[in-house]
Amino acid sequence: MMQASPTIPPADAPIDATPAVAVDDLTHRYASASTETDRPALDAVSFTVCPGEIFGILGPNGGGKTTLFRILATTLRPTSGSVRVFDEDPVAHPAAVRGQLGVVFQHPSLDVKLTAWENLLHQGHLYGLSGADLRDRITRALQAVGLFDRRDDFVERFSGGMRRRVEIAKAVLHAPRLLLLDEPATGLDPGARRDVWRQLERLRDEEGVTIALTTHLMDEADRCDRLAILSGGKLVAQGTPSELKSRIGGDVVSLEAEPAGDPAAADELARLITEKFGPWEQGSAPAVIDGRVRIERDRGATFVATLASAFPGKVRSITVGRPTLDDVFMHVTGRAMTDAPDSTQPPPRSRSRH
Repeated sequence: MMQASPTIPPADAPIDATPAVAVDDLTHRYASASTETDRPALDAVSFTVCPGEIFGILGPNGGGKTTLFRILATTLRPTSGSVRVFDEDPVAHPAAVRGQLGVVFQHPSLDVKLTAWENLLHQGHLYGLSGADLRDRITRALQAVGLFDRRDDFVERFSGGMRRRVEIAKAVLHAPRLLLLDEPATGLDPGARRDVWRQLERLRDEEGVTIALTTHLMDEADRCDRLAILSGGKLVAQGTPSELKSRIGGDVVSLEAEPAGDPAAADELARLITEKFGPWEQGSAPAVIDGRVRIERDRGATFVATLASAFPGKVRSITVGRPTLDDVFMHVTGRAMTDAPDSTQPPPRSRSRH
């Protein structure tokens, strides 16, 4: 049904094939009813997606992810900049782009009163498919997501993870080159999320489908081949998960001040550490984020003992660990993912999350 899997190039390798997606200086603004200034949902964003990779668009709600998703899916025209999907312009030639896309929206689009097979049958009719060709495509699509044995079961009896897999089967029925997913783990428990990811990785590895998805979940982002991190509509970092984590020198040390929950105590502790153990490299100095003092430091485990003895009675708890994508987001934005402002929401009439 779909082409064989190409080799995924290293993140630093030159792209000698046509990118699956090329985004250049992309900007989108939503008109604001309360001010005279339009609010940017995307601000001069540029990146490429290589054929045959899973590319994640990571960011908080309000960071611009869903606006970008809608532009890629041809349902929203950007204010400025350009997008190419396999070298086609979705603004000038939306029909040509749609034929190469499979789209899984955040909210379910299944008819739960129909069976899995019937849902895909009606999807095939929308693409002008019929007869033996459609039956063969449905068989392969359900086999691809591990649901062929449940093809005659009503979808209303399926778990959330199984329903998401039916959505993916629908999206790949017409053999798209690019699969777009908006927050694919929405409403799923951890087991169902792992199940869905196994299917996505199989589609990449065995069917050669390029996958681009939005997410605010760090464990999901960690499974992507490469990431673009959005915050406030801006692209703040991009690269493989390991490359992004390597930007943080050493370990991440997190301290809770005594008394717990006192913002003034946390600020004072950060000031004392800054003064005693400086100078600091850029981005590594103590900062209060989400109520805790956060430090980037080489040999963090050794530094923990030094900290504890230096400020008796001022430290309630200390943790140390290797950098995570949460730490990367804090490093490049100065705030936790959950603290990021919801500044790119469109007017209420659009009913979209960003």
